[in-house]
Amino acid sequence: MPPSLFEKINTLISANLHAIVDRALEANSVQVMDEYIREVERSLEALEDSAATVGGTVKTLKRKYEEFAAAAEKLDRDIDTLIVKGKDDLAAAAQAEFNTKQQLSQEYYQQWQDQESQYKKLLDMRLKLESRLTSIKQQREQLRALIQLAEAKKVTTKTIKSLDGLAKVGDAEITSLADQIRARLDREDARLDLATANLQEQIEEAVRGSEVEMQLEERRRRLLGGSSS
Repeated sequence: MPPSLFEKINTLISANLHAIVDRALEANSVQVMDEYIREVERSLEALEDSAATVGGTVKTLKRKYEEFAAAAEKLDRDIDTLIVKGKDDLAAAAQAEFNTKQQLSQEYYQQWQDQESQYKKLLDMRLKLESRLTSIKQQREQLRALIQLAEAKKVTTKTIKSLDGLAKVGDAEITSLADQIRARLDREDARLDLATANLQEQIEEAVRGSEVEMQLEERRRRLLGGSSS
């Protein structure tokens, strides 16, 4: 994977969702969240391509290692047989071939392990990036509903101001209607406050969840790495 893509994905994974949501609220638009979502989706596509390429290389290197390791193992047995039969010249030739195949098998093994490590890293990054994408999409929908609610509140406020002007003429019916609208506006204020609080709590929960998952994954790698060594 190109270094630039690696750095970009790391930036997207470590992006502060709180800051993104705050900017969206300030702009009264989900556009900033949409931009982040598009960037994540493009990076996921590139990441999938890289993972597929590296995954294919892992399979090829593993197969090559197994082929040369098996050939070296057979030659090792053949050398013993030739020595027992006193065929020293053939044993010497077989030993030279064994050395070559054994060296190649070791080289393929090292390359296989290196690429396997890279492949696992790519899969881990994909998992984290997909998690961030799911989280930000959820927050986007809730923020969009919140913005619509705020717009509805603005419209209601303008209506009340107009009715206030008419009410000054002394129309009791209009005054009553204005009071009803004010009551509805109070309810909308309460809903807006509740929605905002819920959104903030869910964002914090999502961020904490991502942090916990990353911490558990790090601990998992350390424990499994320690047990395999």
